[in-house]
Amino acid sequence: MNYIAPVDETKFWLNEVLNAKRLFSGSNFHGFKNEDLNLVLSEAAKITSESIYPLNQKSDQIPAKLENGVCRTTPGFKNAYELLIQGGWAGISGSPKYGGMGLPSTVTSCFNEYFGSACLSFSLLFLMNQGQIDALENHASEHIKKIFLPKLNSGEWTGTMNLTEPQAGSDVGALTTRAEKYNDECFLITGQKIYISWGEHDLSSNICHLVLARLPGSPKGSKGVSLFIVPKYIQNEEDEWLLENNVKAISLEKKMGMHGSPTAVIEYRQSKGWLVGEENAGLHAMFTMMNNARLGVGIEGLSQCELATQKALEFAKTRKQGYAKIDNGKGVILDHPDVRRMLITMKALSAAVRALCLDAALSLDLSKSNDKQVASKENVRASFLIPIAKAFSTDIGCRVADIGIQVHGGMGYVEETGVAQVLRDVRVTAIYEGTNGIQAIDLIGRKLSDNGKAADGLIDEIKITLGECYDNADQQIKDMGKRLSRSLECLEISLRWMLKQEDFNERLSGATPFLKAFGLILGANYLVKAAIKASSSDRKSLAHFYCLNILPEMEAYGLMSQSGKDSLYDFSDKFFGFS
Repeated sequence: MNYIAPVDETKFWLNEVLNAKRLFSGSNFHGFKNEDLNLVLSEAAKITSESIYPLNQKSDQIPAKLENGVCRTTPGFKNAYELLIQGGWAGISGSPKYGGMGLPSTVTSCFNEYFGSACLSFSLLFLMNQGQIDALENHASEHIKKIFLPKLNSGEWTGTMNLTEPQAGSDVGALTTRAEKYNDECFLITGQKIYISWGEHDLSSNICHLVLARLPGSPKGSKGVSLFIVPKYIQNEEDEWLLENNVKAISLEKKMGMHGSPTAVIEYRQSKGWLVGEENAGLHAMFTMMNNARLGVGIEGLSQCELATQKALEFAKTRKQGYAKIDNGKGVILDHPDVRRMLITMKALSAAVRALCLDAALSLDLSKSNDKQVASKENVRASFLIPIAKAFSTDIGCRVADIGIQVHGGMGYVEETGVAQVLRDVRVTAIYEGTNGIQAIDLIGRKLSDNGKAADGLIDEIKITLGECYDNADQQIKDMGKRLSRSLECLEISLRWMLKQEDFNERLSGATPFLKAFGLILGANYLVKAAIKASSSDRKSLAHFYCLNILPEMEAYGLMSQSGKDSLYDFSDKFFGFS
């Protein structure tokens, strides 16, 4: 099977539903036109489909290996990397001031989807790079920017982020990596970090690590964490970046999937690093990179939805098994109602996730508008959408990949088809950059701290769609409006329940179902809007299928979100095996 980047689908959502032309009139991207978008999408589709996808199964079968301190990546990655950096893709969203292409996050998200579908483990290298560039642009001194950003944008160097330690996972404030002042310019970093994606490899001449560490006398917890950029190589006496900086990859993790992406344990022994941002304000700077990465991880979930769907559809169109008593049957398993239900579910969920991620990216771009009113509104909107985009999209990525295996039947359980790899690869996306449970906690915590104002803004958008349904002459669209209205009423009840809880544990108990409910109804809203705007009967049929077969799940999650803490804590210690 060949992967074909869904360029027409991307254009439809951007142009027909999400009103992406707002980007072209915005002051930050006024030089970027629709024809530029079409060109970038076309080139991204070509390079990922033709040059990257052939490496996908190879990356699964021939993982990165650490030999004598050198990480050897999957054969073929080196040539593909050179091809990508020659095209400027490493700095796709970096500022032109420092050698980047300066493209909107929305366009970068499209590239990330295509790249992720083509080879998820390889694409993660570029996602890490994009996040580091964003963090440095927003928080580093001009001196640091001039040194690192041109190299990162060109792809000569690559970037990572280092948060996790053996005793400090999601609780970043528990980290123990130390930073000591060396001179007026730099610090010495000592400690160990784990789960560092692309922390060691043989593709670039230098690897730059953004490292969270603690200065002497700093406050306890997350308030005492600072951020440093620590390159693998520093300058020698001839000002060449060739001198080893005591940054060592001790080992690579043996993982369930993403075998082509080297996940390293990194040890720092008085390694020279430079402060990024203010002392003890490292999390603020790191969250810039993490916010960027969370949207990117949501896109990774989308990418595997698309890949799984393409594989399943190709198989279902050619696999002959049994006979379905239908008119105009093709004699393949696609004729069977249950197989058809699975495939339409995959396509409907993939469309919902694509719209959600692109919508979040658009708001993120518009939040940088010079129009302060627009910027403020879109910043709030983007902040609310990103935890949903990350968690919902990766949960759906796992679900669609699993359905893809089922469509293949016994062949889905055989590595030869490559569909098992999709599920193994996508599974980690629900874990990293903050587990999906943490995204849900963020949603019902910080994102509802405005007493639900941001949530109400999205609810108002759904109500506009409802009005368009009621005014439409098409009876099927009117029916979708009724179903969407019923679900919206359920969401509003859940939201009000969340807001009135004085015991925060009551909210926490239903955080994940609440996020899923929000994601499901947003998906319905996007598909119904598409059905109203598109001339294609298939768009209407897809939206109607979603409202009949998927949207009812939202009401169940809405009820679950209100179950309360007693449903979780009304158990004895014996139930959990404590004596």
